[in-house]
Amino acid sequence: MLKDTYKLKGQRAQLVKELKNEGITSVNVLKAIEAVPRHFFFPKDFIDKAYENIAFPIDNGQTISQPFTVAVQTQLLDIKPGDKVLEIGTGSGYQSAILKVMGANVYSIETVKILHTKAKQLFKKLGLDIVTILGDGSLGFPELAPFDKIIMTAAAPKLLNSLTEQLKIKGKLVAPVGNLDVQKMILVTRNGDNEYIQTTHGRFNFVPLTGTNGWSK
Repeated sequence: MLKDTYKLKGQRAQLVKELKNEGITSVNVLKAIEAVPRHFFFPKDFIDKAYENIAFPIDNGQTISQPFTVAVQTQLLDIKPGDKVLEIGTGSGYQSAILKVMGANVYSIETVKILHTKAKQLFKKLGLDIVTILGDGSLGFPELAPFDKIIMTAAAPKLLNSLTEQLKIKGKLVAPVGNLDVQKMILVTRNGDNEYIQTTHGRFNFVPLTGTNGWSK
């Protein structure tokens, strides 16, 4: 049974204040974080930690990202209602839900079957129309390309052409790129067929991207 209490709503409002203090300025991102109950995506024995600004372990050695990290990536994407968004790494499903409540059409790929299945079931319970795909996210999803936005929620060893090529013109990709200890948050904007602009936005720590173009196959 999924319940959202006054106490949990209050904790969510407090988290939003904390994110503002840390430099998150997008009103739409902050509204989405206040609207989506993070505890629904959290291991049920640890719900008391759901609104702490921390990453937390979920199944199969993966994590639910820190709210600040989710907010940074979402803010960089500059989501507009109707955007077609590809998410590489469904994980708990929390990031997908944030994108969905902001009006995006979300296609999310996950390589770990248990995470894919759990997220798919949870989206159905919550009435969130999110397309879930079990597969190798490092390849993107060429069958559905091009995308307005692509978000990676796992660390890539390098910027992947397989993904940047699946962007529409003026499309944006946000990806943590670097070694396994620390990654730079990269924003790529596609300005033409072979024209890309790249900017860097802080250092983060993500679980490694697996698959053909990831750290392990």
